[in-house]
Amino acid sequence: MTISVLVVEDDVLIAKGIEKRLQALKYMVCGLALTGKEAIQMAVELRPDVVLMDINLGSEMDGIDTAIAIQDQTETPVIYLTAHSDKVTIQRAKLTEPVGFVLKPYEESELRSAIEIGLYKAGMDRQLRHTQQWLAATLSSIGDGVIAIDTQGCVSFMNSLAQELTGWRLADALGRKVTEVFNIVEESTRKTVRNPVLDSLGTGQKAILAENTILISRDGSERFIADSAAPIQNEEIGVGGAVLVFRDITEERAQKARQRNAQILEALGQMASGIAHNFNNIMASIVNNVEIFRSEDISPNQKLTAVEQISTVATQAISLTQQFVAFSHKPILIPRLINLNDQLDSMAHKLQELLGDTISLTIQKAHNVGLVKVDPAQFEQVLVNLASNARDAMPSGGRLTIATSTIEVGEASTVAHPNVRPGRYVNLSVADTGTGMDEKVLTHIFEPFFSTKGMGKGIGLGLSAVFGIIKQSGGEIEVTSEIGVGTNFSLFLPQVGEPTTQPNTLEQSQVMVGTETILLVDDEDSVRASVKMLLETIGYTVLDASNGHEAIRIATQYDKPIHVLLTDLTMPKMSGRELAEQLAVIRPETRVLFMSGFTDDDVVRQSVAFEASHVLQKPFSLASLSSSLRKTLEYS
Repeated sequence: MTISVLVVEDDVLIAKGIEKRLQALKYMVCGLALTGKEAIQMAVELRPDVVLMDINLGSEMDGIDTAIAIQDQTETPVIYLTAHSDKVTIQRAKLTEPVGFVLKPYEESELRSAIEIGLYKAGMDRQLRHTQQWLAATLSSIGDGVIAIDTQGCVSFMNSLAQELTGWRLADALGRKVTEVFNIVEESTRKTVRNPVLDSLGTGQKAILAENTILISRDGSERFIADSAAPIQNEEIGVGGAVLVFRDITEERAQKARQRNAQILEALGQMASGIAHNFNNIMASIVNNVEIFRSEDISPNQKLTAVEQISTVATQAISLTQQFVAFSHKPILIPRLINLNDQLDSMAHKLQELLGDTISLTIQKAHNVGLVKVDPAQFEQVLVNLASNARDAMPSGGRLTIATSTIEVGEASTVAHPNVRPGRYVNLSVADTGTGMDEKVLTHIFEPFFSTKGMGKGIGLGLSAVFGIIKQSGGEIEVTSEIGVGTNFSLFLPQVGEPTTQPNTLEQSQVMVGTETILLVDDEDSVRASVKMLLETIGYTVLDASNGHEAIRIATQYDKPIHVLLTDLTMPKMSGRELAEQLAVIRPETRVLFMSGFTDDDVVRQSVAFEASHVLQKPFSLASLSSSLRKTLEYS
């Protein structure tokens, strides 16, 4: 392909001489221009491959101005011809980015070299410009914002979406610190989040943004974002900068929230059905047995049986309520040091009754398992829930094996137990030979309201309750299962050392009498009346009040000792804690025993050090009430 050249020279003879030389070198001269104006016109019309431009074209327009005008309208490269020029002129010429200079006088080889090298450089420049334009167009069209920074952490590039999301125009952002342009904070704390692009710049590794990060735009608007950053590697200097890619996930989060709400509503519908089924059965049993008890045509033994049935289903109602509290992972626990072997011994008969005649129960106890600190009542609920699940998984019968052991989880053990922190644990294994579960079911079993038992047969709180109790007790739970083989739940509870003295425990099934005076405070009339009746049946003198102010009035006017304040913790106007504090001023000798339902109320959680001698959980039996009172009275 013949290269076309436009010669711009104000001296005609010199221009003709250059033409001859170019023709001798096999170049095609497409035109000779004597002035800058002619040169511009020819360059636009003829589109030569290169322009040989004399810098000194006379007073009207010199070669530099002409070159600028040509470059504004075409991409034609320019090579300057000059005999001698001052430094200022040469510096002006360089600013137009010519592809070469040829000094007069020159040899033909010099002219050829200048043209060939100049055309090569022009081609490379053109290719680079096209690549940059392609990259800019690509980065502008992608659905993510892109910000590049230099080694000083200053912005060197932003695509159009990045400008839109940050509110910064590229012209304003160039050279500014990326932390000023890309202003990010954590959602809840509103604290500044470490920018991952700076981490990537410093480490030379990829980095990602923390979750729940908000980008604050220049105009103050906010949006949730997700991003990643990577270093820009330079072969000569190593990390030459970093690039940040981010996207607006505000709508994505909102969509997930809507989906989550829809799932919750669906789960609540399932839960409501389960609740109705279970409580209707419980209430039907209570109502029927009350009618039997009222009948004059039944024997005393039948009445006693009716009362026992009411007690049994009431216990079932308590258990169901405990599941509701435990699945929230925030039950109020009253931990004690217990030995799991002893716990299993005390529950063996109950568990076998729960399993029925077709399922055999095997309990394997390791020696010297040590103690764990858990709430005994809640841990009993854990065992009952796991046993109930195992029973349902073995409708045709089978075997349930409960085993205790000690296990040391070290750094190397984290592969086998990835969720268990290093330490020494008491391990409780509950393994059945039931139908088993597949991987899909296993991923959901601890979710609230998830159940495989069908509508009306379960509300999906049992395993969620187990998970909540174990986690709040500082433990972990693992599960393995195989279809047709069975399921194994493995509980890890931190082992604690043997106490120097065993705790002073009272037999919970034994009703203990007393003669002291009790100030009973509860805003629920039916609860207060029943507790008062129970206390009076075992010998106590009871003063009762429906609120804290009434209790203070009674304590002020009563002229005999008041041995124990038995008060509900959560009451309107004055909490049980506030009542206890005020009563301590006027009756410092009075001991305090709190009552509380299962709640996550902050008053309960923050006001009391939950020791068994301080809090009596509702609902409670007469034996538990009398035992707690004796502990409170004897506590020093």
